[in-house]
Amino acid sequence: MLVLLAGIFVVHIATVIMLFVSTIANVSRLPWVRHGCHLLQQQLAGRPEGGCSAGLAVQAFMILSIIFSVVALVLFIIQLFTLEKGKRFYMTGAVMLVCWMCVLIAVSIYTARFTGSVAFSTNPHHGYCFILAWICFCFSFIIGILYLVLRKK
Repeated sequence: MLVLLAGIFVVHIATVIMLFVSTIANVSRLPWVRHGCHLLQQQLAGRPEGGCSAGLAVQAFMILSIIFSVVALVLFIIQLFTLEKGKRFYMTGAVMLVCWMCVLIAVSIYTARFTGSVAFSTNPHHGYCFILAWICFCFSFIIGILYLVLRKK
């Protein structure tokens, strides 16, 4: 049981670190952060969906996912020492699944709005931040389900 808890804890910390890296790297790659929304609006002229608000929504949901992941980590540590034997980590699992949902929304918006349609880059490769976000999506879902199933022994 101790090995399982330690493994989940390590994967949770790795997920938090990957969320931080993916969000920070994404901010440095996006032009509306460096030059304001005007550059992106000029590049997306004639497109009705508006890329600036979509880009800001991606950033907001990624920041929310970081916050929920850190809260889930702190909640897990608190529940680890205060929860009675045989009880489950329901709160930690619920908060981690909210983190999973935020990552899902952010990556879905980014995929739908910015896959091959923005002309600011000649390289259509999204970079490692996009891949890290999808890895965090998978890890946060698995960890959230494991927290819901896991009992303290």
